[in-house]
Amino acid sequence: MASSASRFIKCVTVGDGAVGKTCMLICYTSNKFPTDYVPTVFDNFSANVVVDGTTVNLGLWDTAGQEDYNRLRPLSYRGADAFVLAFSLVSRASYENIMKKWLPELQHHAPSVPIVLVGTKYDLREDKQYLLDHPGVVPVTTAQGRNSASTSAQPVTSNAAQRHSRMSKLCLMLPSR
Repeated sequence: MASSASRFIKCVTVGDGAVGKTCMLICYTSNKFPTDYVPTVFDNFSANVVVDGTTVNLGLWDTAGQEDYNRLRPLSYRGADAFVLAFSLVSRASYENIMKKWLPELQHHAPSVPIVLVGTKYDLREDKQYLLDHPGVVPVTTAQGRNSASTSAQPVTSNAAQRHSRMSKLCLMLPSR
């Protein structure tokens, strides 16, 4: 196994605010599940992953999903090898924004960059207490997520934050630089 990365992949994470983008990246890079929500403006994470005997440095760029950052966010897209488009499985609005907002934005600024669709908060989708406490929530089904993925992106199994090992599978789908 090589001691230093022989390949670099820039992966930019996008999606509505509060869908779990930062949580997913923190879990993946530190094996810790954050308990406090702090809105992100921009942040960077890094992880070395071994894929087929090659060490890959995965540069994970975390972006703000809030509308206030619509003009600033695309500056992080330059040089991206892939996008992770995240939506919450317990937020119908974030799911609908895949087609309304995020795909048009990514296709406008980086039309040839592959997109991986990730559904977050899988644990809440089936949490009876959460659903009782949030009576308006209509969870996004697996079939709906797969349908969006088939028309827009590469699907990845949901809840990447708590089952962070699946994030490593992204490296297998991403092009080399």
